[in-house]
Amino acid sequence: MRLLITGANGLLGQKLIGLLHQEPSVELIATSRGSNRLGEVFPNVPFSALDVTNAEQVEQVIGELKPTHVIHTAAMTNVDECELNHEACWLQNVTATENLARTCAAHDVHLTHLSTDFIFDGSHGPLTEDATPNPISYYGQSKLAAEQAVQNTANLRWAIARTVLVYGVLHGGGRTNIVLWVRNSLREGKQIKVVNDQWRTPTLAEDLAQGCWLIAKQSARGIFNISGRELLTPYDIALRVADHFSLDKSLIIEADGSTFTQPAKRPPRTGFIIEKAEKELGYRPHSFTEGIDIVAAQA
Repeated sequence: MRLLITGANGLLGQKLIGLLHQEPSVELIATSRGSNRLGEVFPNVPFSALDVTNAEQVEQVIGELKPTHVIHTAAMTNVDECELNHEACWLQNVTATENLARTCAAHDVHLTHLSTDFIFDGSHGPLTEDATPNPISYYGQSKLAAEQAVQNTANLRWAIARTVLVYGVLHGGGRTNIVLWVRNSLREGKQIKVVNDQWRTPTLAEDLAQGCWLIAKQSARGIFNISGRELLTPYDIALRVADHFSLDKSLIIEADGSTFTQPAKRPPRTGFIIEKAEKELGYRPHSFTEGIDIVAAQA
């Protein structure tokens, strides 16, 4: 297998390379729009610059490097930035996916595309793969349009991995996530306000990488929910993190979503049922407590 990963500098991209760089059956190709941030950590993994929003570049790189599989992790994922900058969001989330889908189909490359619970309106959950999407943010709209682009591309061998509230440790800095934000804020003695009326099944980045690898390894087809099992609110998560690191829980202020002024709406209740991935792929995520242990060992 020759496996090309887009967005290799991002959290999921890094975890995939960490998981697979010593896998004897896989020849990895890391790609990213920016310079290679993983060269020091994984010096033996080949890297190619790739701007997935550039159709000619996508065709050139896939045509020359001839991957058998692509895992497409690159995206604009800051929900509020997407709400404020529709053009950039559509370019990075939809146009880029269209470019990859079309090129993968032309070269008979299996494509695993990453998607999100934000394609749903949050009226109920946890959700199965056949739940009806109804996004309430521009980010969600763009990710649904990207899914449709993948599904509607003729002759494409595709899978979609949907995930929820990913957390983990990113090498070389970048955006934080809820587990690290809570821990770091409480360590600094900061009071934090945390939402108690949104429900998610938080996903350890290592588990998401494992799920994507299982899809690619089996050249699986269709939609798969890849997340944790436990349905928690961010407030629940914050309390669990505080307990884990023996930090002061009195600094955590419970709040409902209406007290936050954010450009983009968040779906109140999502979370995923992961039985399909468990049965068909052999996916086995860590518990949330185990996930915090893994994060704690890295940062």
